[in-house]
Amino acid sequence: MSSASAPASGLSSPVAVFDAGIGSYALVERIRRAQPKRDIIYFADRARFPYGAKSRDQLLPIMSDTIDYLIGLGAASIVLASNAPSIMVLDALKDRFAVPVYGVKPPLREALAASRSGQVGVMGVRSMIESVELKQFVRSQTSRSEMVALINGSPMVELVESGAFLLEPGGALEKVGAFCDNIARAYPGIDVLTLSSTHLPWLRSFFEEARPGWRFLDPADDVVATLPSPQGGSGRTVALVTECDAYPVAGFREMLKKLAIDLPLAIVNPAIA
Repeated sequence: MSSASAPASGLSSPVAVFDAGIGSYALVERIRRAQPKRDIIYFADRARFPYGAKSRDQLLPIMSDTIDYLIGLGAASIVLASNAPSIMVLDALKDRFAVPVYGVKPPLREALAASRSGQVGVMGVRSMIESVELKQFVRSQTSRSEMVALINGSPMVELVESGAFLLEPGGALEKVGAFCDNIARAYPGIDVLTLSSTHLPWLRSFFEEARPGWRFLDPADDVVATLPSPQGGSGRTVALVTECDAYPVAGFREMLKKLAIDLPLAIVNPAIA
């Protein structure tokens, strides 16, 4: 990628948070609340949106190049805020880098411990839900993998990407409710679900209103708790974004506006097509 050292200069041991969409900004805000003095690089890689629709072979070079790029900007730690590549490729990459790299993975053991029925669900985008790596992850967390439902939450992502959950909250709640009804019919015993897509936590209040008897867990909680306390910093957030013809920066700015996020953007160019 082209150099963006100027907009990222002057930061003290920043953590870099990246994803291909708007969803990861919720994690930036969580880190900011927990560590107000933390300097943050927020990188929205719109040129390669969506990560969740890519194969493992496609994700490996994207993740590797992006992490190298962020380290080159001075990141002292990195959060891969996208659930699909965190599950599908991070374990194969993270030991290659000189700084700690954190991912977001379903808090499955917590979900199982919190469940009254013993049946829980992992919601995520289709590529992650159908991946071999997620099934392996589930087996690594429990000997009763048959009690873990893998649920394609992709239909809910558009409610966030379009801003519909803010612009038409009544309609969004109706769609979330219908989605939960389908889950309940397919898995009558389910009572705890993980919000394992960066978009889904934006809809948490909708899920909780639609199904007050269910519990919804955000994988970002574990990441925020794991990050060490910052050494220095002034609480700055530097936002970098890539773009392509299909996903121009103007559209990203419009999404930020819908979410009432006032965030100056520095445009950088992708290194790989």
